Amino acid sequence: MTQLHTPKASRNQDTGRLSFMRPVSPGPVRFLLRGGAGSGTSPRTACTFPTVPAPKKTARRSLLVTSAVLSSLALAAPVAVAAPKPSGSPSASPSATPPASMSTVGGARLGRPGTQVNLASGVPVLPKDVSARSWIVADAETGDVLAAHNAHWRLAPASTLKMLFADTLLPKFPRDTKHKVVPSDLAGIGPGSSMVGIKEEETYTVHDLWLGVFLRSGNDAVHVLSAMNKGVENTVAEMNEHAEELQALDTHVVSPDGYDAEGQVSSAYDLTLIARSGMQKQDFREYASTVTAKFPGETKKNKKGKKVRKSFEIQNTNRLLAGDADVPVYEGIAGVKNGNTTNAGATFTGVAERGGKVLLVTVMNPEKDEHNEVYKETARLFDWGFKAAGKVQPVGELVPPRSAARAGASPDANPSGEAGGSGDGGKGPAATGSKPVAGAPAAEGSSGIGVALGVTGGALVLLAGGAFLVNRRWPLPDLVRRRSRP
Repeated sequence: MTQLHTPKASRNQDTGRLSFMRPVSPGPVRFLLRGGAGSGTSPRTACTFPTVPAPKKTARRSLLVTSAVLSSLALAAPVAVAAPKPSGSPSASPSATPPASMSTVGGARLGRPGTQVNLASGVPVLPKDVSARSWIVADAETGDVLAAHNAHWRLAPASTLKMLFADTLLPKFPRDTKHKVVPSDLAGIGPGSSMVGIKEEETYTVHDLWLGVFLRSGNDAVHVLSAMNKGVENTVAEMNEHAEELQALDTHVVSPDGYDAEGQVSSAYDLTLIARSGMQKQDFREYASTVTAKFPGETKKNKKGKKVRKSFEIQNTNRLLAGDADVPVYEGIAGVKNGNTTNAGATFTGVAERGGKVLLVTVMNPEKDEHNEVYKETARLFDWGFKAAGKVQPVGELVPPRSAARAGASPDANPSGEAGGSGDGGKGPAATGSKPVAGAPAAEGSSGIGVALGVTGGALVLLAGGAFLVNRRWPLPDLVRRRSRP
């Protein structure tokens, strides 16, 4: 994969050679599976260390998204108090070592440098061949952080920041809204940016633009949507405001597309919070799990002089979803977003489900300079997480949005099946998880991809003293299914 690394030009997204495949069809089909089975244990101890031994591969189990289970007040655990943003000006080029003291949002141990995990008898050991500066493994539904490494280290996020862009703007525009692109819409796109191929004076639907954002990480699509949202400056302000609402306090947005900019940072913890919020939206789930789609091309005259506009195929650059020569499709993967810039290196946040467990994994800037290394390390952490789930004691939690901390919600508060706006033009506020999901209708993806939405119940219940139930469920899709490649 050819990567652009120059002092002044930043590559926004790794868009090198792709393993193209046939379009995906709806209906029950087979998964591409990875691996065998095994186990590993270690003595019972709480540890802080930079590296640990590697686990064997886990067994593959059938897919199932379970219904919500709310704990009683007597069993409820309080959410960690949100810490303020770290002081000082964030740097786009951080030091080689994490700060000695970081944010403690989600728990005190998440603010410590090094690896945080509770090893005990029956708990598999972590993979020792994970070189990322920062990573986190969390239960997407309960919010438990199973293990983490420098979780709150403020680093350049690259295109994973587009998750925040999408979570902020998706509810604003109906997907069938049409927009004719003018030159000013594409102004200010950085050199070396990844592009989906938007042309001036052509008309696109909002649905087209979001496909460009999620599948090809198109900075051109981000800038057009930002122009529709009263400009880049306004969009950046709204993204920062939304990050505050989510308690993603390590995050500071300068450019809405994740392009390298001085002071633009996030953290593995924040990107995981953002992904968790985004997955509450039906459209977010659909776009994040779409493998291939048709994108409108440029209008041209044919041999007869008639104007025609053909489409071309685009494929998701998330290698765990689309596959690549050295990275097979990960069993149960359902998104979310990848990125690669000069300052950030490779970054990735993924969500996957297996055996009734739904996990979120974020990996930032692996030190190993190998092809697709960020996906390989993510897959190893997913393998560990699915094997450790239910056995390992958490080291922290993903905190709820501030709106959820201010008011509770009843299970039938939102019968539409979406927490807040769904990205389909609803006029409600952006979804942040403050409303539960009672059920979710089926959503039809692009290029023949059917994304069946998980029917998951859940509620955030306001308890005495402002504490919340830890066991809260979050809606995720019934995962993408695709044909095996010949």
